[in-house]
Amino acid sequence: MERIAELVLPPDERRYIIKRLDVIGDIAIIKLHPAIEHKKHEIGKALLKMQPYVKVVLRQVGPTSGQYRVRKLEWIAGEKRTWTIVREYGCSFKVDLQHVFYTPRLSYEHMRIAKLVRPGEVIINMFAGVGAFSIIIAKHAHPKCVYSIDINPVAYELMRENVRLNRVEDKVIPICDDAAHAIISRGLIHIADRVLMPLPSLALLYLPYAILSLRRSGGYIHTYLHVFTPRNKDAEDIAMEAVERSLDSLQIEYKILGARKVRSVGVRKLQIVVDVWCRGTQDDLPLPFLNNGKSNAYSY
Repeated sequence: MERIAELVLPPDERRYIIKRLDVIGDIAIIKLHPAIEHKKHEIGKALLKMQPYVKVVLRQVGPTSGQYRVRKLEWIAGEKRTWTIVREYGCSFKVDLQHVFYTPRLSYEHMRIAKLVRPGEVIINMFAGVGAFSIIIAKHAHPKCVYSIDINPVAYELMRENVRLNRVEDKVIPICDDAAHAIISRGLIHIADRVLMPLPSLALLYLPYAILSLRRSGGYIHTYLHVFTPRNKDAEDIAMEAVERSLDSLQIEYKILGARKVRSVGVRKLQIVVDVWCRGTQDDLPLPFLNNGKSNAYSY
C-alpha cells in the first residue's frame, strides 16, 4: 500500500494510507481514511495493476454489523462482483462477501480444531457460515458427522454448495436455523462430542444450548469471544474468566483447557478462543430467550 500511495497520492496525503488490506480469494478489501476517499478509484486501479492475482477491489465502509454480521462494502475497481472462491488446506469455499462473513485470518484455527477431533466424533457447529470449520473437519479428521447450522439463508445455500464442491455430503449436515432452535427442535440434545461456537457476539448467550447438546458423559466446547484488553491484563485471562462465570452460573462440572489469541479485530480488541471440557447436563438447564420454540437472540 505504501508503493500505491507513492504512485497515486500527493506527498501531503500519503500519510493517510492504511497499510493493511484483506485479500479473500481474488478480492481485496481495503479501508480508506476520509481524507483520501476522493482517490478511491485510482487507488483501486493501482492495486489491480500491482497485484495481478487480485481481480476485484472493495472498500469497507462500515464495521461488521447486523443480524448476519456482514461488512458493508463498496465496489471501487475491477470486476463488479462480491463473490469469490477461497482455498484452505485442500478445500474450496464459495463466499459472497456482501452477504456472509468470512475472514482468511481464521485459517489456522480451522485446522487447529480439525486436529483435535477424534475419529467417530459427533460435532455441532452452531454458527457455521459457509461451512469452513465443518468442511475442513470433515476432510482432515474422521468425524461421524458435523451438524453445520447457520441462520443466514445465503450462508446456508453457499454452505450446501461448498459441501457438494468438497464431496463431504456423507459427513456434513447443513441446517438453516437459529442454533438454539435447531438443537431443541431437531433432536440434537445429548448427542455431541464437540461443539463449536465461532460467533463472539452470541457465544456466551448460547452456551446453555451448547451444553445441552453435549453427551451426558461430557464433551468439548470451543467458545470464541471478543475481548477488550486493558494494559495490565491478558486477553486470554479475561476470556477464561468470562467463560468461567457463565459456566459457574449453570452449576455444571467443567474444566478450562486453555485459551489462545485468534486474531486482532480492533484497537486493543482481540478474538480469543476458550477450549473447555464440560460434563453434559443431567437435569434441565435454564434456557434463555427461547420462547414458543423461537429464538429472538439475533434481535440485537
